[in-house]
Amino acid sequence: MLAKNQLHTAQITGLTSEGSGVCRVEEMAVFVPGTAVGDVVELRIVKVMSRYAFGIVERIVSASPDRVEPDCPVYKKCGGCVYRHISYEAECRAKDTVVRDAFTRLGGLSPEFDSFISAEETCRYRNKAQFPLALADGKAVCGFYAPRSHRVVPVEDCPLQPEVFSQIMRLSMDFINRKKLPVYDERTHTGILRHIYLRKGTYSGQIMVCFVVRKDISQQLSPLVSALAEEFPQICDIEMNINPKDTNVILGREWRTLHGSPIIDTMCGNKIMISPPSFYQVNTVQAERLYAKALELADPAPGAVIADLYCGAGTIGLSMAHRAASVVGIEIVPEAVEDARRNASLNRIGNAEFYCGDAGEVFRELREKGCSPDIILLDPPRKGCSQETLEAVCQATPERIVMISCDPSTAARDAKWLAQHGYSPVKVCGVDLFPRTRHVECVVSMSREKG
Repeated sequence: MLAKNQLHTAQITGLTSEGSGVCRVEEMAVFVPGTAVGDVVELRIVKVMSRYAFGIVERIVSASPDRVEPDCPVYKKCGGCVYRHISYEAECRAKDTVVRDAFTRLGGLSPEFDSFISAEETCRYRNKAQFPLALADGKAVCGFYAPRSHRVVPVEDCPLQPEVFSQIMRLSMDFINRKKLPVYDERTHTGILRHIYLRKGTYSGQIMVCFVVRKDISQQLSPLVSALAEEFPQICDIEMNINPKDTNVILGREWRTLHGSPIIDTMCGNKIMISPPSFYQVNTVQAERLYAKALELADPAPGAVIADLYCGAGTIGLSMAHRAASVVGIEIVPEAVEDARRNASLNRIGNAEFYCGDAGEVFRELREKGCSPDIILLDPPRKGCSQETLEAVCQATPERIVMISCDPSTAARDAKWLAQHGYSPVKVCGVDLFPRTRHVECVVSMSREKG
């Protein structure tokens, strides 16, 4: 039996969906973070469960050919980039395996798998960042939470973010410390400044800055707003979000515009207005490739009716509107629905309508009023589709369903349910929207079985 603190030598033979290496010690699977397939490591057992165990690397006996020198000084502390110690080619192989295993092993399905779509850029690709604030030795710092904790790891520059984000944060943190603005402490629910939230239009270059606070401090922030607008003319929107609740949820419901108006970017040739709470894919270039693959799999006929559930700011549906007779989008976030409507108007797209509410409930109501889509697009949150949505989708009997997901396991679960209710999985394709992290996107197409 394995026991805590035992030392063992083993070879890493695989990677989990979380990015940890897998080896076998005394016939038990041991998960070891920070390793690569082919590594031979001396490991220390740190936790033993009934059927598996966890270990940490004491030393690398022989290194895998997949290993590379990490290029971020805090990646082990931050925990965001689990693959920064292996080559990008090895990372893509691992992510492709995660997608395939989700559908074949977890879902028990046998779709055709298209070639994995890797990213051309693995650095500076994110258009969004949310930095928690904390106190360290009496000084306000910002960064990211350490793995499985709410301890903030200070980060001066994240290689996944645009460099201008670091410049904006330096100016902001200098002001916060100079003026001694109180930083929020979630243990005592005291202090005011909670997060700083940034967005950048990949093509437009326009930037949004949002200060998440426990109560209104717009007067105290006014000099900082002026300094940011003067120093960074590409900042088009400065917001204050008020979140007074004792919660892990970052954003509250109340917004105050301190400067400018929502930023605009381009996605799949359409101008997209992005209000702060709206969902917008964090990797614009890869999202365009993802949506192109979704359009290829949907393959709408000229007279097709498309229903876009969980539509966000309307980016997917609007990217397909030119190939369809009409597009109907449903989204639960009111600000995102307003964005979607504005985006349709901004691009003179007259065949798209957007509705606010729960995807399953609203879609059921639309069906009762005669909405009969030929193709249904699903882009649910990480937890996947609700049962009500899946049932409403099947009752609508579309010819094709195309689902985009940021979690292959929940996508496989939902695809399995759909397969049991008359829809055969046709193709699945993994797409890397989040290089160097454990996350991977996938798109799956399903066709209605005849009879």
